[in-house]
Amino acid sequence: MIRTANPPAEDLATSKRNGMSANGKTVLLVEDNEDNRIVYSTILRHFGYNVSEALNGEEGIAKARSEKPDLILMDISIPIIDGWEATQVLKHDPNTRDIPIIALTAHALASDREKAMEVGCDGYLAKPCEPRAVVAEVQKFLGRDDAA
Repeated sequence: MIRTANPPAEDLATSKRNGMSANGKTVLLVEDNEDNRIVYSTILRHFGYNVSEALNGEEGIAKARSEKPDLILMDISIPIIDGWEATQVLKHDPNTRDIPIIALTAHALASDREKAMEVGCDGYLAKPCEPRAVVAEVQKFLGRDDAA
């Protein structure tokens, strides 16, 4: 039997019952890889987040400006406008600068982490990244809905 990285459905249901839902907060996932988009958006939705998706930096900037998500997961190696530049654009815009941006990237060198912080990223996750680690990082910024 091959074990996948996806958590069992019963674990997700238990998490929801234990007050770990996201209280309707929205995450914008800017990711051009379809498999990654499916995995990360699926687990975020299981934890109660609304997920909006963008396939490139230009679309990510447009959606961030129009939808005002609570957090952005930004792949760095994306088409049209890369994640570095898209992050800088959003962090220089008064209407989007306060939205936390987590770099989600295969660029895993220490210098890449430093560059992510320099361009304005608030967090950094190196791929491949377990879906639960993505949720944990998102929860660090958006908190958990622990109210009874």
